[in-house]
Amino acid sequence: MTEPSPEEVSQLLIQWSNGDKSALDKLTPLIYEELRRLAHHYMNRERAGHTLQTTALVNEAYLRLVNRKDVHWQNRAHFFAIAAKLMRCILVDHARSHAYAKRGGGAAKVTLDEALIVSQERAGEVVALDDALIRLEQIDAQQSNIVELRFFAGLTIEETAEVLNLSPATIKREWVTAKAWLYRELSHE
Repeated sequence: MTEPSPEEVSQLLIQWSNGDKSALDKLTPLIYEELRRLAHHYMNRERAGHTLQTTALVNEAYLRLVNRKDVHWQNRAHFFAIAAKLMRCILVDHARSHAYAKRGGGAAKVTLDEALIVSQERAGEVVALDDALIRLEQIDAQQSNIVELRFFAGLTIEETAEVLNLSPATIKREWVTAKAWLYRELSHE
């Protein structure tokens, strides 16, 4: 099966947003592999034997996406940006539950580089990174979105530029600034 064009996916998303239930039936097989790719990217940062599996992450994100009534999908990029954010939230919720259950909820502060490999033992670090991203979002929502798409969703500079409708040069510049800010925040304590 050939990969669907972004325009085809965007058109189906718009039709679905406008109430066409058959558009969702056509859309699901077109987006499933991309959702799996996103979930796989997230799960690659988890340790082997993690209690949350890629399929479970995809299914949970898919259910949350299709049950959202408050979103009017603009295009494919908008859909996958929301999907990446939902997957991050699912993993952070999972990490928070492990941190609370295992360590009484204490979240250690870490550097961004240290947070690249997430495991059950490092659940508190995922929470610390999420907290820092929430603070960054309050200061600069665009930089927060760039970090989310680059770091969590694994998008390239060009893919991030497409999703956010910005130039690759802007993405590069904002990515460097956001990483420096997060490094300072996570190292501060």
